Amino acid sequence: MLKKGSKLNSILTGSCPRCQNESMYLDKNPLHFSKLIKMHERCSHCDLKYEIEPSFFYGAMYVSYGLNVGLSIATFIVSYLFLETSIKTSFIAILVANILLFPFVLRWSRNIYINLFVSYDKKFK
Repeated sequence: MLKKGSKLNSILTGSCPRCQNESMYLDKNPLHFSKLIKMHERCSHCDLKYEIEPSFFYGAMYVSYGLNVGLSIATFIVSYLFLETSIKTSFIAILVANILLFPFVLRWSRNIYINLFVSYDKKFK
């Protein structure tokens, strides 16, 4: 479904943005909270250093903020407009959605952020 070499493939799978041959994370499952943000230091295939500079992934907080705002708006629209719940119930739904999807949003924000700076390179197959 997702073609190797696309940014979307790297973002959704959490694979190395340069070669897309291995996961950047020590544990692929984002629901293992103790290993949620633990990453390999380098890719074993293309030797890409994931933390490009010290504190590189602090910039992912801005991406995470945008993803959470989008998630909150989408949850509000679905709960308030389509399901016709009260405002209070809609805000509870937003809170629950943000809590439940937190590990996924955190990983997606890191994946999006590193993919802004590193592109796929065909020579690292």
